[in-house]
Amino acid sequence: MEHVHLAVEEDDLYSGYNDYNPTFDSEELENDVGFQQAVRTSHGRRPPMTAKFPGTPIGPRSLASSFGARLHMASSMGRPMTGAVQDGSARPMTAVKAAGYTSSLSRGSAFDPLGQSRGPAPALEAKNEDTPEEKIKILEKKVNDLIEESCMAQSMGALQVALEKAKEAGRKERALVRQREQSGSADHINLDLTYSVLLNLANQYTNNEMYPEALNSYQIIVKNKMFSNAGRLKVNMANIYFKQKNYPKAIKFYRMALDQITNAHKEMRIKIMQNIGVVFICMGQYTDAITSFEHIMSESPNIKTGFNLILCYYAIGDRERMKKAFQKLISVPLGIDDEDKYIPSNEDTSSNMVIEAIKNDKLHQMERDLKTLAEKYIMTAAKLIAPAIETLFATGFDWCVDMVKSSQYVELANDLEINKAITYLRQKDFKQVRAVETLKAFEKKDSRVKSAAATNLSFLYFLEKDYDQADRYADLAMNADRYNPAALINKGNTVFVKQDYEKAAEFYKEALRNDSSCTEGLYNLGLTYQRLNRLEEALDCFLKLHAILRNSSQVMYQLASLYELLENPEQAIEWLMQVISVTPTDAQALAKLGELHDGEGDKSQAFQYYYESFRYFPSNIHVIEWLGAYYIETQFCEKAIQYFERATLIQPTQVKWQLMVASCYRRSGNSQKALETYKEIHRKFPENVECLRFLVRLCTDMQLKEAQDYATKLKKVEKMKEIREQRIKSGREGSARSRREGRESSAGSAAGISTPVLISPKKSSVMDSGRSSSSTKGERLSAKMRSLPGSNEPYEASSPKELDASYVDPLGPQMDRPKTGVKKRVEDDDFADEELGDDLLPE
Repeated sequence: MEHVHLAVEEDDLYSGYNDYNPTFDSEELENDVGFQQAVRTSHGRRPPMTAKFPGTPIGPRSLASSFGARLHMASSMGRPMTGAVQDGSARPMTAVKAAGYTSSLSRGSAFDPLGQSRGPAPALEAKNEDTPEEKIKILEKKVNDLIEESCMAQSMGALQVALEKAKEAGRKERALVRQREQSGSADHINLDLTYSVLLNLANQYTNNEMYPEALNSYQIIVKNKMFSNAGRLKVNMANIYFKQKNYPKAIKFYRMALDQITNAHKEMRIKIMQNIGVVFICMGQYTDAITSFEHIMSESPNIKTGFNLILCYYAIGDRERMKKAFQKLISVPLGIDDEDKYIPSNEDTSSNMVIEAIKNDKLHQMERDLKTLAEKYIMTAAKLIAPAIETLFATGFDWCVDMVKSSQYVELANDLEINKAITYLRQKDFKQVRAVETLKAFEKKDSRVKSAAATNLSFLYFLEKDYDQADRYADLAMNADRYNPAALINKGNTVFVKQDYEKAAEFYKEALRNDSSCTEGLYNLGLTYQRLNRLEEALDCFLKLHAILRNSSQVMYQLASLYELLENPEQAIEWLMQVISVTPTDAQALAKLGELHDGEGDKSQAFQYYYESFRYFPSNIHVIEWLGAYYIETQFCEKAIQYFERATLIQPTQVKWQLMVASCYRRSGNSQKALETYKEIHRKFPENVECLRFLVRLCTDMQLKEAQDYATKLKKVEKMKEIREQRIKSGREGSARSRREGRESSAGSAAGISTPVLISPKKSSVMDSGRSSSSTKGERLSAKMRSLPGSNEPYEASSPKELDASYVDPLGPQMDRPKTGVKKRVEDDDFADEELGDDLLPE
């Protein structure tokens, strides 16, 4: 410090500029002791101790050294003086050293703070995948990816793909374990990965219903002591045993899991005990189930357990405990906030926006579902125990209503009252006034309850065919709630029975506008369009209904019937085949299939379906008739006998079937049996001409003495028949002559001309068998059964004219089958009773 002198501030700011500066004098450096010392030691690395020189824009002052030389003055931080150049480096822009400036740069170098002139960075060194550690890491990643893919496939419903992925993950995980053992790192096996692979594989086996494989996978996990908390998986194993209906083992594993779960997991223990109680119910051990459910209701009561407890008490018939359990059930807290908080207020706009946002969120939907489930359990329990807790079910219902009114489910009291009336209906108590009085008590209640009660009253009167009262209460239900689809359907039904089909269709359409899922309205609308002969619109209705009710045999049968009316037998057969796939024992549908195939000329298929129909319902005369005619046509008269004998049992007063049996015996060559049959027929029907004619011929051919007696009887009967026909003919001529005289007498008067009156076809009797041959059914049967012998030719003949009119179905149009196979169609006057039935009753 003795050689350092501080600069002295002078008045002359420009003095010292002409002084000699030895900094750039390289010739004197060898004689400069300070410089040489700095070169040899670290003396020169210390910053010089200088004072701040007076501010000047041009240059520094110079100081005299102890050797008489003048040194350049630097700042206290070693900053170069203005305009000076040290070691050839450029001058920094500020007092702080700038980016890109180093002491090593030479004069004239470019400004490159980012170092771009040095070129791109060298490439990273590639990992060596040949090392055992890298191979193990890659294999672990593949196993984890396969587990994730398996879980994703399961979530999307691709259960088979999920199982394949789980199996592949298991194979790769075993390969990973072997590789670790070979590399000598067996102590570092990833147990969590092994656990995940085995658990996922077991779950996928369970989802694919491969229960033995799933149990094996769970056993591997449970028996491995290195897996912590693996005992909980015994719940999954118990669930599998429950699905297999192996209830003792299910209970065993549930209890084992319960023993391994601590009391800290209270909720899980409650669920396992619930499962144990359900298994006991399935085994019929209601006392053991009651023990489990009572413990749950004392520790953590819930709606489902309370309902199961009521079922157990009902099973053992304990009335008092049923009442106590019902009281516990309706007192279970649901933990749901009041619905009033979702009602917006008029003052606060921001809170209204929040309410609108949370009104239909997931949490509110979950609360609504929980409340709906609780109401369902309470209603079901009340309907179950009401007839059991008291001697009269009405008294039991009254007790349940009183309990519900004093609970948090007050609004269910009215529904229970309606169910009380419906119980009367289900007991076929239509004529008693108690059901009606119970429902009429709701006429002064609020609109929802009043509409439900009036709807059921309308339906009740409709069942009793009191259509005026049904119409009145349907109007009352509509006035109380115009958007009640059941009320609109009842109104449409009352209009339908009055044959005002257009108006009925309007009510059904309005019901569908209010509730697009109202299947009763859509079904009845299709029936109405069918009655109006608007077949295409009816077809459209039933096709829409089929999209909703995929497995409804009634809908598919209606579609088949419509396609038959539209003269499209191929489509009709296709829809009937779908009916058979759903209800394979429907004899009516099978018979209809046989009829359609017969119309198409496919006799073998027709025989197959007719035979199946006869097997399920052997009392259908039309089916029996067709099968008998088929065997006669194929020259198997012996087989036809059994069908005609069954027809004889069904219609013993019809001589036709007995004549058919005798004719089959005769055609098969069994003359003795045929003679006995004809004698039995003559004993029952002594005035039958056909029987007498065959008796005469058979006795003559067999050279029996009775031939003359039967011939005499035949002449008497023929003579009586001629007299009867003459009387009928003379009576007809007299009536025709009187009518003709009447027309002639009133020919000049226009008012006297009468219009023809349509007469509904009557059922033919035995005496009208000749006239009935003109019916469609008779003509079709005549074509099938021409091979039977007639009365006017020898029985040996086999010409196609052998069938007499007396062999035609005497019932004529009565034999036609109804168009429906499962339910009554719209042709029936009481179609709404069959079609709407219980659908109008609240569940």
